[in-house]
Amino acid sequence: MIILKTQREKLLEPLQAVIGIVERRHTLPILSNVLIEAQGLELFMTATDLEVQIRTKATLTEAAPNSPALTLSARKLHDILRSLPNESAVALETKDNRLIVRAGKSRFSLQTLPGQDFPKVAESTDKGITLVIAQKTLKALLERVQFAMAQQDVRYYLNGTLLSVNGSMLTVVATDGHRLSYTTEAMAQKYEKTDVILPRKTVSELIKLMSTTDEPVTMTLRPSQAIFSFGHIELLSKVIDGKFPDYTRVIPTSYDKHLTLPRLDLLQALQRAAILSNEKIRGVRLLLTKDSLAIVCTNNEQEEAQDDLDVKYSQDPIDIGFNIAYLLDVLNHLTCETVVCSFGDANSSVLITAPNQNDNFKYVVMPMRI
Repeated sequence: MIILKTQREKLLEPLQAVIGIVERRHTLPILSNVLIEAQGLELFMTATDLEVQIRTKATLTEAAPNSPALTLSARKLHDILRSLPNESAVALETKDNRLIVRAGKSRFSLQTLPGQDFPKVAESTDKGITLVIAQKTLKALLERVQFAMAQQDVRYYLNGTLLSVNGSMLTVVATDGHRLSYTTEAMAQKYEKTDVILPRKTVSELIKLMSTTDEPVTMTLRPSQAIFSFGHIELLSKVIDGKFPDYTRVIPTSYDKHLTLPRLDLLQALQRAAILSNEKIRGVRLLLTKDSLAIVCTNNEQEEAQDDLDVKYSQDPIDIGFNIAYLLDVLNHLTCETVVCSFGDANSSVLITAPNQNDNFKYVVMPMRI
């Protein structure tokens, strides 16, 4: 029985939007599948890993007959569609628990599982708040902090990003306990205070799927769930249950030693010095003296790299060590021309800000002994 006939792109685009959360190997085989539902001129595709669910909608050129929903391997269908020529005419039909994909003289027979067995994540009925923001704004906020999330920390609440709404201010924070990235955005309306911690996968998928346009994204934030709707995509995510650390205590407010320098110059000097850094501890020493910044890396073979930058600095000398990867991360993710590094003493963290961000971005890195 023919399910639908359409162009390759009408199937590939929604499939590419959902495939990022599909697990290659899973104890539940159906979680490696994508759910396909065709209703008239609308085609819906859904994928989930039980934590995050993405549903997309595409408009067909030819109405699909009424047919039962089915699931099949998302990766295999994706690879098949990618291998076909652009604008190929594709037909999907079912036969004996199989899906036949036809395109030109090509024919593929794929195993299917019933659509009613697909474990959709139910939408929470808890009260929450709903706000609308430009896709490019939310995408930029998440990009500015996501690299500071922990990878697989036992403190599970660090393996995500905090979204905090308070009045008309949206604050986004990520930390792994060694560094912290913080950014804010003022909104047109005021909302009641709401905090949610988004899982790592949710953050990376949102960054990947959202565009850099003024098109809106509607966010619904609830105690156990967050929903993001934009374009033809709806992303539903569980939130991490836990209390995020008090980031306001980590961000220094009284540092008096400030250093302003071109972001690219600092980035390139650190990249050169990193070539000879210790592969395990990745340490770098910053030696700040009058009008000079020396960047020094050494390794176990007694090799040393030193890069000197001319800077405007007239305060007390500082000799301080950091993980060089943490400094490179922030400089690679910022787009401003200059950065401001603020110091306390040799045992205090460094605060990195962007002068054009009006205090809307702050990045803190704890020191290390080298």
